[in-house]
Amino acid sequence: MATAYDSIPKHHKATQSEKLVIAASSLGTVFEWYDFYLYGLLALYISSHFFSGVNETTGFILALAAFAAGFAVRPFGAIFFGRIGDLVGRKNTFLVTMGIMGLSTFAVGLLPSYGTIGVAAPFILVALRLLQGLALGGEYGGAATYVAEHAPNHKRGLYTSWIQTTATLGLFAALLVVIGIRTVMGEEAFADWGWRIPFLVSIILLAVSMWIRMQLSESPVFQKMKDEGTTSKAPLTEAFGKWGNLKWVLIALMGAVAGQAVVWYTGQFYALFFLEKTLKVDGATANILIAIALALGTPFFIFFGWLSDKIGRKPIILTGCLIAALTYFPLFGALTKAANPALAAAQAAAPISVIANQDECSFQFDPIGKNKFDSSSCDIAKAYLAKAGLNYKNVEAPAGTVAEIHIGGTTIAAPNPAEVTGADRTAAITAFQDQVKSALGDAGYPAAADPDRIDKPMVVAILFFLVLLVTAVYGPIAALLVELFPSRIRYTSMSLPYHIGNGWFGGFLPTTAFAMVAATGDIYYGLWYPVVVAVITLVVGILFLPETFRRNIDE
Repeated sequence: MATAYDSIPKHHKATQSEKLVIAASSLGTVFEWYDFYLYGLLALYISSHFFSGVNETTGFILALAAFAAGFAVRPFGAIFFGRIGDLVGRKNTFLVTMGIMGLSTFAVGLLPSYGTIGVAAPFILVALRLLQGLALGGEYGGAATYVAEHAPNHKRGLYTSWIQTTATLGLFAALLVVIGIRTVMGEEAFADWGWRIPFLVSIILLAVSMWIRMQLSESPVFQKMKDEGTTSKAPLTEAFGKWGNLKWVLIALMGAVAGQAVVWYTGQFYALFFLEKTLKVDGATANILIAIALALGTPFFIFFGWLSDKIGRKPIILTGCLIAALTYFPLFGALTKAANPALAAAQAAAPISVIANQDECSFQFDPIGKNKFDSSSCDIAKAYLAKAGLNYKNVEAPAGTVAEIHIGGTTIAAPNPAEVTGADRTAAITAFQDQVKSALGDAGYPAAADPDRIDKPMVVAILFFLVLLVTAVYGPIAALLVELFPSRIRYTSMSLPYHIGNGWFGGFLPTTAFAMVAATGDIYYGLWYPVVVAVITLVVGILFLPETFRRNIDE
C-alpha cells in the first residue's frame, strides 16, 4: 500500500487550479464552523429568548441539549454523509452539507421566541442544532478528502493544512462579528434582537460559498473510480464490517484523533472558559485576548502541515500530545498569575479548605438543576465555593461533624440543616455566605480580575503557546486520516474517527472538566482529562499508528 512519491501524479497537470480547490473547500468550511460556533458565543441570548417560559429544570435541560446536540450527532453525520460521499461523490455531498448548515443557521435568526410560539421554540431550536451537527459531520471529511485527492503526494500535508485552519478561522470570524455588532448596536439592542444578525448574515455566506463550490469539478480520484466502475457499493460494510479496515479506524481514533481533539478544545475553548469562569476576567477582554492568540497562531497550521510533508505526520502529532501532557498544569498555573494576580496571591497566602465528612457531601455538579445543595452542612459550604469558582482542599472529618470553611486563619462554620429548617435555614445560609464573602475579601480574594493588573502580553503568550500545540496536533491530521484509508471507502472511514474524537472526546471536554473541578474543589483538576487522553494517544500512536506521508492515495 505504501509507495514512494518520486513524481507528481499526471492528473494534477490537467485538472482545475489547485488554488481554487483549496480556496473553495476551505472558505466553505470556514463558513460552516462560523455557523456552528455562533451557538456557543450567543448561548446567553439564545437561552433568554427560547427557554425563558418553561420551568427552570426543563429550561436548563433544553439549553444543554441545544448546545450539546451538535457535538453528539456529528459521528452520525459522518456515517450518513460519508457513505453518500463514497457512493455518489465528494463534491455533491459537501454541497448538500453546506446547504443544510447554512439554512439551519439562517432559520435560527428567524425563529420566533418562546413568548411568541411557546414550547415549540426551544424544540425547533434543538432540531436545527441537530441538523447543524449532522451537516458538520459530513462536511469536514468531504472537504479534507476532496483537497487531498487533488494534492500532489509530496504536498498533501501542506494542501490539507488549509482545511485545518478553518475551524479556528470560523471561531475567529464569529468572535469578530459578534464583538463588532455588539459594539455598534449597544448591549441593550443586541440583547433584544441584534443577536439574530450574525445568524441572518449566514445566508450571504451560504450563497457565496455555494456559488464558489459550484465551480468545482469532482475529485479526480473519485472520477477515475467512477469511470472504471470501482466505487464501493457498500462503504459502511467495507469500512466498519471488516476487521482489516475497522482496526485502522480504531487506531486512528485512539492513536491520533482523541489526543488531537482534547489538545484542540483545551487550547481554544477550555482556556477561554477558564479565563472567564475561574479567573473572572470579563468576557469582552477574554474574547479579545483569545482572538489575538488565534490570529498569531493560525499560520502555524500551514507550517506544521508543510513540515509533515518533510518529516512525517506521526512525530508532529504525537510530540504535540506529549508537550501538552507535560505543560498543561504549569501553563494554567502561570495563566492564573498573569490574568488575576490578586487571586493567585490570595490562594498562596490564605488557602481555602473545607473540613467535613466526605460521605455527607454531594457531588457538586447538577446538570438538571434539582439539587439545592442545602441538605448537609458540607453541601452548603461547598456549594458556595463551587459557584464562586474558588480553589479549595478537602480535609476529612469524623461523621456528624458540622462542616467548616478555613480561609487562611479564619474559620467559618456552616449551618447545620438538622437544626434549622424552612425560612430559618434560608436565613442561616444567607448569613453564612455573607460571612464567607467578607472573609474572602479580607484575605484578598478578588470578586473579579482587575483589568489594570492583567499582564496582557503574558496572557497572550500563554494562550499563543496553547494554540501552537493545537496547530501541531491538528495541522497534519487531515492528511494522516486521508492516507490511512483506501480511496473507495475513504470519506466514510476517515470521517467517523475524526468526529467521534472531536465531537465526543473534544466537544464534551469543557463540561467534563468542569464536573471534575466541581467534584474536587481543585480548579486545575479538570486538566487531568486532556492530559490522560493525550497520554493514551501518545502510547497507542507510538505502538500502532503507521507513518503515512509517503503513501500514494490515488489507488
